[in-house]
Amino acid sequence: MRTMSRTGTLSLDLTDARTFLEQDPYEYFAEMRAHEPVSWHEGRRGQPGFWAVADYANVVACYNDPASLGSGRGTVLEVLLRGDDPAGGRMLAVTDRPRHRELRALLWRALSPKVLATVAQAVEQYTARLVRQAAELGEFDFAAEVAEHVPLNTICDLLSVPSTDRPDLLKWSKGALTGADPLDSAESRNELVMYFMHLAELRRAQPGDDVVSTIATGTVDGEPLTLEEVALNCYSLIIGGDESSRVSAVSTVKALAEHPAQWRALVDGRVDLEAAVEEALRWATPSFHFARTATIDHVIGGVRIRAGDIVSLWNISANNDENAFFRPRAFDLARSPNRHVALGHGPHYCLGAFLGRAELRALLRALTGAVSAIELRGAPVRIESNFLNGYSSLPVRFTPR
Repeated sequence: MRTMSRTGTLSLDLTDARTFLEQDPYEYFAEMRAHEPVSWHEGRRGQPGFWAVADYANVVACYNDPASLGSGRGTVLEVLLRGDDPAGGRMLAVTDRPRHRELRALLWRALSPKVLATVAQAVEQYTARLVRQAAELGEFDFAAEVAEHVPLNTICDLLSVPSTDRPDLLKWSKGALTGADPLDSAESRNELVMYFMHLAELRRAQPGDDVVSTIATGTVDGEPLTLEEVALNCYSLIIGGDESSRVSAVSTVKALAEHPAQWRALVDGRVDLEAAVEEALRWATPSFHFARTATIDHVIGGVRIRAGDIVSLWNISANNDENAFFRPRAFDLARSPNRHVALGHGPHYCLGAFLGRAELRALLRALTGAVSAIELRGAPVRIESNFLNGYSSLPVRFTPR
């Protein structure tokens, strides 16, 4: 039967953006993994029900099965429960095979090693300067003074967005995923798409060697993308790169402040920087979930799924599964192996993973180079979302070296 089999913790509403403001997601999903790792979540407020997958093995298996679980209808619960994503088939994240392969290949050509290396170098310099400046402020909000600026500038560098336009893009990017009012969120998304349609038109007329020009002048299945398709894929890059990297950076600084032994190990060089980046990503898990729609009847974890069913994959739970990670609620910068799904997995693995890692690497280098101590100076403010996992404010004090 498609009913929740227990009461208490497992009666939480996973569609409510406020659910994890006060409830502990780790406790909730630990119980779910132990008792019902593939669970049916009843519909609320007139919306359809859906499956929630909590254990690491089944989450990874689902990510690796695009033939049974499609992305074309949408990949975020909030969108899927209202209907099909209007960008389906046009934006990479919500496109299925075979078009997905062609579109991803075009975007990979745009994100050439030379382009990525140039942007990564700029990230190192920009992050180091911001952290040094922040350390001189005494008490400050890390989210506002540092974390808001690095990811957006990184993506804007990647897309060659003029510096004068970047404050507007930051405002729209924040509003698109974290706006409390759905109408404000929709307006922010529309502003971003309209901006990139205009930019794509300019670059198509006078192409350069930047990412937008490459996408705007490229072809998929022998046909150029429409201006809206170019804009939607730029929108996807800026939303994914900005929001996920921002909340990962805030989570990392919060974790370092709360785990002084790990901070000292990092400062003293007793942990490998690359391993530290992976643990920071696992610990942050910037997206609570991604979602899919079953395209055929099949089985997940012994549970029969019907074609048309919505299936949500809870990264936050998979990354804390005791069967996949030793002592998962321990923040361990030397953790190895660390095959987390913080950036997704499988054919839809995050296109911006390289830059996301580059930003965290630059942050850790900047912190160890300019800061001797990190101290929390107030209560962090959690983002009200069932998709974006993190904090919008983090009052801290950095003690300069």
